[in-house]
Amino acid sequence: MKKFFFFALFSILLSANYLTNKSCSECHENIYDEFQSSMHSKTYFNDELHRKVAQKAAIQDNYDCSTCHMPSAKNQKGLGDGTAKPNSISQRDKDGISCFYCHQIAYVKKAHIKNKIILTRQIEDYKPTIYGSLKDPQESDKHTMTHSPIYTKYVCSGCHSHKRNSHDTLIFDAMGDNMDSKECIKCHMPLVDGKVENMDKKSRKQHHDHSFNGIHDMSMRHKGIDLKIKVFGKRIEVDITNKMPHPLIIQVARLKYLELTVRRGKKIIWRNYKNNPGNDRQGAFKIDFLGIDGKPVVIPAFAYKRGFVNNIEAKKTKKLNYVVSGLKKGDIITASMFVILAKPSCWKTLNLQNSNLKKPMLLKSITYTIKAKK
Repeated sequence: MKKFFFFALFSILLSANYLTNKSCSECHENIYDEFQSSMHSKTYFNDELHRKVAQKAAIQDNYDCSTCHMPSAKNQKGLGDGTAKPNSISQRDKDGISCFYCHQIAYVKKAHIKNKIILTRQIEDYKPTIYGSLKDPQESDKHTMTHSPIYTKYVCSGCHSHKRNSHDTLIFDAMGDNMDSKECIKCHMPLVDGKVENMDKKSRKQHHDHSFNGIHDMSMRHKGIDLKIKVFGKRIEVDITNKMPHPLIIQVARLKYLELTVRRGKKIIWRNYKNNPGNDRQGAFKIDFLGIDGKPVVIPAFAYKRGFVNNIEAKKTKKLNYVVSGLKKGDIITASMFVILAKPSCWKTLNLQNSNLKKPMLLKSITYTIKAKK
């Protein structure tokens, strides 16, 4: 009898009334609008790259991406073992990395494959408790609110730390062992003007930005790296400094690359690659994978080991050297770094239709004019 009571109580504690993102917007209008513009709002249903990678991966590993990309879904076990599919009718499935889910995190446990997120236990038919970083939070008709140190130190590490596939191959690595969420929040959730909630009873005039700006934001792209050009006779040296607290390449679908040109008058007389930036192996930054047969694979779920990797670790500088004969006074050297959200190998494998995934976006560009030799 005691054992039955324990399991019944445990079931009740884990059964909370789900608050949809739209429900949160009724009181947190500013934050909701920011969230809607963010990549956290992207899901299996409205993000082509993620959906097509997940569909390909389902041939082997099913939709185990759901624990981070669709965390509010009730049928996580079924999604993970292939007995269930993402449900376009379920609001929980469509809410993406939902407000309610993130603000229920009670603890993040470190683990080898990926970190495990432990949610607070909620009592059915009672107002749920929401966690956050606010001190002296305001009560709501919909929920109670509690300050938690998790939201300044560990909350991001639940999904943004690392991920290994079923073959124990590292496919995502964003946070070092000594890094916590403070670094993430400082860049990706800075304080911005605006009320935390509509009534503003506590007269808070700022809140943490929930746009989660990153590679899709021009100003964030510009801040992430520094470039320098040096010329030594016929040798051009380009220093690329990764200013970010994480590696230059995190998402394995992406390609970041250097375009280096020498212009004389109106004519470009030299470039570090012809048609494909990937041909310059020192200037193309990416992570490739190999399958069980040692041949290249695009879908991370199928990877048995890493193939070609060119990356720059956090806060590190890489020096690239190019030999260009016949440089003259007045020649203008331009170094530009670009990012493509889905590298060419992804285009073919996934048959991507969204042109924005294929379009190079500028990170930073600098010029250097050759002066008279002393």
